[in-house]
Amino acid sequence: MTVPFLPAPVSDSHDLLRRYLARRAIYERIAVVLIYLGSAVSNAIIVNIDVGRSGLGDRIAPWEPWVWELSSNLVLLALLPLVLAVNARHPLVWGRLRRSLGTHLIATLPYCLIHVCAMVALRHAAYRVAGAHYDFGNWGRGLFYEYLKDARSYFSVLAAIYFYHLMLLRLQGEARLLAAPEVGAPAEAVERPQRFLVRKFGKEFLVAVADVEWIEASGNYVNLYVSGRHYPLRATMASIEDRLDPQRFVRVHRSYIVNLAQVASIEPLDTGDARLFLLDGTQLPCSRRYRAALRASAAV
Repeated sequence: MTVPFLPAPVSDSHDLLRRYLARRAIYERIAVVLIYLGSAVSNAIIVNIDVGRSGLGDRIAPWEPWVWELSSNLVLLALLPLVLAVNARHPLVWGRLRRSLGTHLIATLPYCLIHVCAMVALRHAAYRVAGAHYDFGNWGRGLFYEYLKDARSYFSVLAAIYFYHLMLLRLQGEARLLAAPEVGAPAEAVERPQRFLVRKFGKEFLVAVADVEWIEASGNYVNLYVSGRHYPLRATMASIEDRLDPQRFVRVHRSYIVNLAQVASIEPLDTGDARLFLLDGTQLPCSRRYRAALRASAAV
């Protein structure tokens, strides 16, 4: 089977994906807020319906379920950075899966405690404004009940994060280093490959290493930027730096590697750092730690 080379024809779906990725952080924040808000609204409506069916309308005011659900979901929304931070330090990867799962399980304890305490405080404040009194009930039973829900919520958030990340990888394409073939000699030195294999939309493409303009660290991945597109590659910055030609690619920051052929100019900063301007207008930071190596490589 012949493997086509990039650039591939740009379809409407590619263009839509590119626009989404350009503002991905904004869209993600909006989506998260809408999800938690939608959960609060739908739950409050359901509770009010259940209250009416059970004949408890004379004991529970219609506004109370709204306070319960909004207070709970607002705190859960505020706790989302905690889940992301724990996952960033302890990702669920096969080599460390048991240890990472244990860490996440421990993290559910402060997650639940903060959720319950903040939620109860918000409910007390809301009830006080309404001229009523909120009673959480027995704290022992209440905390156990809430922990069961919060542990499920915590791992549901993790599952959603990994599912979303997987979908993004499938849509935007994931790169991998060409490995040695099972039979016969490799077409190039495996230690320093000249091409990356990218899988995207069920097809495979070869991306020339020389076409990679810059590389950015992103958790367990690095992103390869090529002609306005970027392709995640599961690797660390140190490992990918060792595989690239030092005459062409230079580490300029703990999170960035740049193709020297793409550097248009270098602007020194008063802090001792520098700012790189690439041919396509992209600006990248260059820290003091790497400035000397950049000068030496650029002078060759």
